[in-house]
Amino acid sequence: SESMRSKLRFGEKNTKWKILEQPLRELLWVVREGEAYVKMSLEPKLGFWAKAIMLQHNRDCTELHIHNLLSCVPIIIEAIELASEVSGWDEEEMNKKRVVHSNKYMKQWNDSQMFTWKFGREYLVTDDFCSRYESAWREDRWILTKELQEKRRPSSSKHDRKMADFLLKNLGDGNDESPKLFPSCILGSTKDYQVKKRLGNGSSQYKEISWLGESFALRHFFGDIDALLPQVTPLLSLSHPNVVDYLCGFTDEEKKECFLVSELMSKTLETHLKEVCGPRKKNTLSLPVAVDLMLQIARGMEYLHSKRIHHGELNPSNILVKPRRNNHQSGDVYLQGKVFGFGLSSVKKGFSRSKSASSLNENFQIIWCAPEVLEEQEESGAAEGRRSLKYSEKSDVYSFGMVCFELLTGKVPFEDSHLTKRCWHADPNQRPTFSSICRILRYIKRFVALNPECHTSSSQQDPAVSPRVDYCEIETKL
Repeated sequence: SESMRSKLRFGEKNTKWKILEQPLRELLWVVREGEAYVKMSLEPKLGFWAKAIMLQHNRDCTELHIHNLLSCVPIIIEAIELASEVSGWDEEEMNKKRVVHSNKYMKQWNDSQMFTWKFGREYLVTDDFCSRYESAWREDRWILTKELQEKRRPSSSKHDRKMADFLLKNLGDGNDESPKLFPSCILGSTKDYQVKKRLGNGSSQYKEISWLGESFALRHFFGDIDALLPQVTPLLSLSHPNVVDYLCGFTDEEKKECFLVSELMSKTLETHLKEVCGPRKKNTLSLPVAVDLMLQIARGMEYLHSKRIHHGELNPSNILVKPRRNNHQSGDVYLQGKVFGFGLSSVKKGFSRSKSASSLNENFQIIWCAPEVLEEQEESGAAEGRRSLKYSEKSDVYSFGMVCFELLTGKVPFEDSHLTKRCWHADPNQRPTFSSICRILRYIKRFVALNPECHTSSSQQDPAVSPRVDYCEIETKL
């Protein structure tokens, strides 16, 4: 507010403040989406046990809604500064404002410490703020633990005591070594447990189930439980809004069955693109929606890589999507994306061997693979190639570039930046990390919000709007 009062003239609000309209609309949409999340969490129709299962280690509040809210702040600051460049009637004064604003893009600010000293107050989240919402998350977890302990009292029903005991063990003490797999009788003993349908193709491991009055997705597979435990435990400890959240796991050691329960999403990105993109359409998604989804996928992959997990098969069929909780004012259908299909390599191998060769080729399309992965596959032989492949962060980046290409349907926006082309670089060392990709996409997202004409132009003859700087070039120097 202080910045707005010092840089904007109220008398020009109907003429020169236009650039503020889209960023402020974006802020309003993010706030309303957060409100929808809070209402869902308080929804009385969603029973206590279903909410406890879904929200026990859910970080959507901090990692999705607060993240989106804080991401709006620098965009609005940028919009205020751009509006101030054209605010006023004195040409000399306006030129001086442009010089002051352009100084922000000088090379010396690439140094992170200097940037913090100069612009930290405007653009960086403080450590104290991060500590506050981390403390709030731990407090919510403590409240849930106390509520579950109340449910274990002798006065509670047998079902409530059994579910409370299960969830308290599932919460554990926050360490990966905590017990994570439970007897499958807990899942099947509830009266309303029902398998609704199989998800995906006929041989899919995934099913839609009804449990505790809510719909979930169930991943059902077979194998030696002791051998699978080291692979399953890390999956159950993951928690990020852009990675599939395995809420709990069950096992039947006699039948050598394993069940992983997760949130039910609407469809895969592959299915969504087929539905949206007709045979003669050139664009599948609007540019703001595509960039927003690209950033979500990149954030999910950044999180997996921080946990030393390499995907290996990142493609639209391994990205789940669903409409966001609050419709955007622009009419565009924004999506929440979650990466899945990673981990449990031994299960994939056994599962793949039971398929025909044709379905295997469909499941593992070489178009998404990095050149070094294909080269390794060729050297090790077609039969054993996939089973022994050593995926890396850089091979995932290559696959991400291909996903971006499909989202943009052949169009590469911001051609001076060449983000997707950098992801495709034949030399893995020249490909950016997902941390760099996230920073670049945040910049592109900010640019799109500040320049709505770059994606709403009605004429092919309109001049292209380009960013002030090549953010990819800045990233390579950091």
